Amino acid sequence: MASDSDFQTASAGEEWLAVGTVVAAQGLTGELRVNPASDFPERFTKPGPRWLQRKGAAAQEMTLTSGRQLPGRSLFIVRFKGVDSRSAAEALVGQTLLVSSNDRPELEEGQFHLLDLVGLEARLNANDSAVVGTVSDLISGGNDLLEITRADGRKLLIPFVEQIVPEVHLTEGWLLITPPPGLLDL
Repeated sequence: MASDSDFQTASAGEEWLAVGTVVAAQGLTGELRVNPASDFPERFTKPGPRWLQRKGAAAQEMTLTSGRQLPGRSLFIVRFKGVDSRSAAEALVGQTLLVSSNDRPELEEGQFHLLDLVGLEARLNANDSAVVGTVSDLISGGNDLLEITRADGRKLLIPFVEQIVPEVHLTEGWLLITPPPGLLDL
């Protein structure tokens, strides 16, 4: 299920999607290695406006001029306009790569934007009496995990895979979960 990570900043009044983190300079000409937090490769390969943000600072607009995926790795190599030396690239390491939340790729059947999942009720069946909790976050890793906050405040992590989350009803505001035995008792 394709996704971007949610990220809000109060500084600009605009909502952002965090799509990756700059992890290192690549070579001597200003290229950067980006660890993606998005399942959409065009975030790193399609030229256009992006924003970089250091923790606690305002987002700074940059222009992505090119990008490519490292063969066999989940890392992308990107180039920004005006970043043309290793030292300029190193100054950007550790920053979060952002896009505007309005810049959403078209989705195929069965794909969802994370912003749309947060706030949905997690239910064991279609009726309201079977509410387990509310989706409060999504954690990206090897597999995406839904964080569900229960009525008593406890948090539950559920793999966001079709076998466990077979139905998402965005317009009705809920999703169906079919957890394996014992998962809800953790």
